[in-house]
Amino acid sequence: MNPLSPWLLWHAYPALAAVLIGIVIMARPKGTASHRLAGRLWVALMVWVAAGSFLLTNQYSWIHGLSAWTLISLTIAVRAIRRGHVAVHRGHMMGCAVGLVVAGGFALFSPTRMAARLIGASIY
Repeated sequence: MNPLSPWLLWHAYPALAAVLIGIVIMARPKGTASHRLAGRLWVALMVWVAAGSFLLTNQYSWIHGLSAWTLISLTIAVRAIRRGHVAVHRGHMMGCAVGLVVAGGFALFSPTRMAARLIGASIY
Protein backbone atom coordinates (compact mmCIF):
# COMPACT_ATOMS: atom_id res chain seq x y z
CA MET A 1 0.00 0.00 0.00
CA ASN A 2 1.22 3.48 -0.83
CA PRO A 3 2.36 5.22 2.38
CA LEU A 4 0.33 8.28 1.35
CA SER A 5 -2.77 6.16 1.17
CA PRO A 6 -5.99 7.85 2.26
CA TRP A 7 -6.59 4.73 4.39
CA LEU A 8 -3.53 5.54 6.49
CA LEU A 9 -4.77 9.08 7.05
CA TRP A 10 -8.28 7.72 7.73
CA HIS A 11 -6.63 5.74 10.52
CA ALA A 12 -3.98 8.19 11.77
CA TYR A 13 -6.05 11.35 12.24
CA PRO A 14 -8.66 9.70 14.49
CA ALA A 15 -5.81 8.04 16.43
CA LEU A 16 -4.19 11.42 17.01
CA ALA A 17 -7.54 12.88 18.06
CA ALA A 18 -8.01 9.96 20.48
CA VAL A 19 -4.61 10.64 22.05
CA LEU A 20 -5.41 14.33 22.53
CA ILE A 21 -8.93 13.73 23.87
CA GLY A 22 -7.57 10.97 26.13
CA ILE A 23 -5.12 13.44 27.70
CA VAL A 24 -7.96 15.87 28.35
CA ILE A 25 -10.12 13.13 29.86
CA MET A 26 -7.36 12.02 32.20
CA ALA A 27 -6.61 15.58 33.31
CA ARG A 28 -10.19 16.58 34.12
CA PRO A 29 -12.55 15.49 36.92
CA LYS A 30 -14.27 12.15 36.45
CA GLY A 31 -17.99 11.46 36.52
CA THR A 32 -19.06 14.84 35.15
CA ALA A 33 -21.27 15.39 32.13
CA SER A 34 -18.25 16.67 30.15
CA HIS A 35 -16.30 13.53 31.11
CA ARG A 36 -19.12 11.32 29.85
CA LEU A 37 -19.40 13.29 26.59
CA ALA A 38 -15.64 13.26 25.97
CA GLY A 39 -15.56 9.57 26.91
CA ARG A 40 -18.22 8.72 24.36
CA LEU A 41 -16.29 10.59 21.68
CA TRP A 42 -13.07 8.84 22.75
CA VAL A 43 -14.69 5.40 22.61
CA ALA A 44 -16.08 6.15 19.13
CA LEU A 45 -12.62 7.23 17.94
CA MET A 46 -11.01 4.15 19.49
CA VAL A 47 -13.50 1.85 17.76
CA TRP A 48 -12.81 3.65 14.49
CA VAL A 49 -9.04 3.29 14.92
CA ALA A 50 -9.06 -0.31 16.15
CA ALA A 51 -11.54 -1.57 13.55
CA GLY A 52 -9.87 0.48 10.82
CA SER A 53 -6.49 -1.12 11.49
CA PHE A 54 -7.76 -4.28 9.81
CA LEU A 55 -8.32 -2.36 6.56
CA LEU A 56 -4.75 -1.10 6.27
CA THR A 57 -3.12 -4.37 5.29
CA ASN A 58 -3.67 -8.01 4.58
CA GLN A 59 -0.54 -8.94 6.56
CA TYR A 60 -1.60 -8.96 10.18
CA SER A 61 0.78 -8.63 13.11
CA TRP A 62 0.61 -8.50 16.90
CA ILE A 63 -0.66 -4.94 16.59
CA HIS A 64 -3.88 -6.31 15.09
CA GLY A 65 -4.23 -8.56 18.11
CA LEU A 66 -4.03 -5.39 20.18
CA SER A 67 -6.77 -3.89 18.00
CA ALA A 68 -9.01 -6.91 18.60
CA TRP A 69 -8.34 -6.77 22.35
CA THR A 70 -9.07 -3.02 22.32
CA LEU A 71 -12.52 -3.64 20.84
CA ILE A 72 -13.23 -6.24 23.53
CA SER A 73 -11.80 -4.07 26.31
CA LEU A 74 -13.83 -1.03 25.26
CA THR A 75 -16.99 -3.15 25.39
CA ILE A 76 -16.11 -4.39 28.88
CA ALA A 77 -15.33 -0.85 30.05
CA VAL A 78 -18.61 0.61 28.80
CA ARG A 79 -20.63 -2.24 30.29
CA ALA A 80 -18.74 -1.89 33.58
CA ILE A 81 -19.45 1.81 34.02
CA ARG A 82 -23.11 1.32 33.14
CA ARG A 83 -23.25 -1.19 36.00
CA GLY A 84 -21.39 1.09 38.39
CA HIS A 85 -18.11 -0.84 38.38
CA VAL A 86 -15.79 2.16 38.30
CA ALA A 87 -12.54 0.29 38.98
CA VAL A 88 -13.14 -2.17 36.13
CA HIS A 89 -14.06 0.72 33.83
CA ARG A 90 -10.96 2.69 34.79
CA GLY A 91 -8.66 -0.29 34.33
CA HIS A 92 -9.90 -1.13 30.86
CA MET A 93 -9.93 2.49 29.72
CA MET A 94 -6.39 3.06 30.98
CA GLY A 95 -5.30 -0.15 29.29
CA CYS A 96 -6.81 1.03 26.01
CA ALA A 97 -5.09 4.42 26.36
CA VAL A 98 -1.71 2.80 27.02
CA GLY A 99 -2.27 0.44 24.08
CA LEU A 100 -3.06 3.40 21.83
CA VAL A 101 0.20 5.12 22.73
CA VAL A 102 2.26 1.91 22.43
CA ALA A 103 0.74 1.03 19.05
CA GLY A 104 1.22 4.59 17.83
CA GLY A 105 4.84 4.61 18.91
CA PHE A 106 5.43 1.28 17.23
CA ALA A 107 3.76 2.52 14.03
CA LEU A 108 5.81 5.70 13.96
CA PHE A 109 9.21 4.27 14.82
CA SER A 110 9.30 0.78 13.35
CA PRO A 111 10.97 0.84 9.93
CA THR A 112 8.59 -1.77 8.54
CA ARG A 113 5.44 0.29 9.20
CA MET A 114 3.85 2.62 6.65
CA ALA A 115 3.65 5.54 9.06
CA ALA A 116 7.38 5.41 9.81
CA ARG A 117 8.20 5.40 6.10
CA LEU A 118 5.81 8.28 5.55
CA ILE A 119 7.42 10.55 8.10
CA GLY A 120 10.95 9.17 7.70
CA ALA A 121 11.16 8.56 11.45
CA SER A 122 12.98 5.27 11.48
CA ILE A 123 15.36 5.23 14.43
CA TYR A 124 17.18 2.11 13.26
